[in-house]
Amino acid sequence: MIRFAFAIVLSLTAMTASAQIEIQEITSPDGIDAWLVEEESIPFVALEIIFDGGATLDLPGKRGATNLMMALLEEGSGDLDARTFQEKRENLAASFGFSTGDDAVTVSAVFLVENQDEALALLRDALVNPRFDQSAIDRVRAQVLSGIRSDATNPNRIAGATLDALAFGDHPYGSSLDGTAESVAGLTQQDLFDAHRNALSTGRVYVGAAGDISADALGELVDELLGALPEDVPALPDRIDFDLSGGTTIVPFDTPQSVALFGHSGIERDDDDFFAAFILNEVMGGRGVESRLMREVREKRGLTYGVSTFLVPKDLSEMYLGQVASANDRIADAIAVIRDEWALMANEGLSQEELDDAKTYLTGAYPLRFDGNADIAGILAGMQSVGLSTDYVANRNDFINAVTLDDVNRVAAELLDPENLHFVVVGQPEGLTSTE
Repeated sequence: MIRFAFAIVLSLTAMTASAQIEIQEITSPDGIDAWLVEEESIPFVALEIIFDGGATLDLPGKRGATNLMMALLEEGSGDLDARTFQEKRENLAASFGFSTGDDAVTVSAVFLVENQDEALALLRDALVNPRFDQSAIDRVRAQVLSGIRSDATNPNRIAGATLDALAFGDHPYGSSLDGTAESVAGLTQQDLFDAHRNALSTGRVYVGAAGDISADALGELVDELLGALPEDVPALPDRIDFDLSGGTTIVPFDTPQSVALFGHSGIERDDDDFFAAFILNEVMGGRGVESRLMREVREKRGLTYGVSTFLVPKDLSEMYLGQVASANDRIADAIAVIRDEWALMANEGLSQEELDDAKTYLTGAYPLRFDGNADIAGILAGMQSVGLSTDYVANRNDFINAVTLDDVNRVAAELLDPENLHFVVVGQPEGLTSTE
């Protein structure tokens, strides 16, 4: 039984193609919400399932448990060991994906309609009845530990870990969701069952589906797939401010090129000014070679191959970050230019031409995101997880176009904080010193 359903027809026109997307919002008989784009012309279905919480739900001393648990879900379930599970999935021509983020874990699936029942039974076992065999734990743990060792020699990873630790301290955001070599080595089978119980709950779940399936069938599918998971959810950690003042932190590393990660506090996704900040970022460092920082740092001065900026509105905190790499003897100059441009944008804002160009790019590129059932399913689940409504897709470009030059320049003055812009530099930079 479907309790309610409604649809919005959206016309999305790209340069070479157009698409109509009808979003149906349903509630399953057991009360689980899902969004659907029904498309009968291609005989397969894509699912995206997001469970809020993610690696922030790691228990004290068990950092990395959620990540390791999710990596093990395809390593055997019910009566099937890892090899048998993989063989059965391959014979069904089904694709499953299990990933971990700071704020959520995600399950993706693509399967043929003709194999739907068998594919879903296999996926259900993975979600509800994981085995966590010791042999699989040891093998996947070794892969995670190899990644942790590799990260310890990767300048970009070092910069990210350093910035996170400085900004967030003991909060889960302050450490890698992979865990440390020590924490991962100490994880037991029971720790993984605990992580599974905490991470996979229907109390904070969002489901997107696209393909050859009806609303009624999706309601039944969702209950069959997720109905045996717990409904109650563990408490999330508290919100935390990005607690890092302006300055420079240098992490010595033997390399001819330094990398820098920089940033300060950001803006919440549901802030009324988010779209103005989104456009601001596109102009500042989000549009590749067309951005202001690329023009000033790369094109005019040849100090880098690339520099970019990005808004990071996490569930429990917000950041505005950027990254750049340059030769050790030029990184100081690159940082100086970035600091100057940060202050210039905060004080003077952007031009009408920059605003118009950014709007044209953002509105023109948006329809291209709806390219295939898997992409659409991911968008549907993602929209729900950040509190958007189904009419967002129809109205999103209108939100972009409604931003005025006064709006974006006011937000530039409020959001950009040159005095608190902090750089973490990994390498052997010349002409820079740590300010800690």
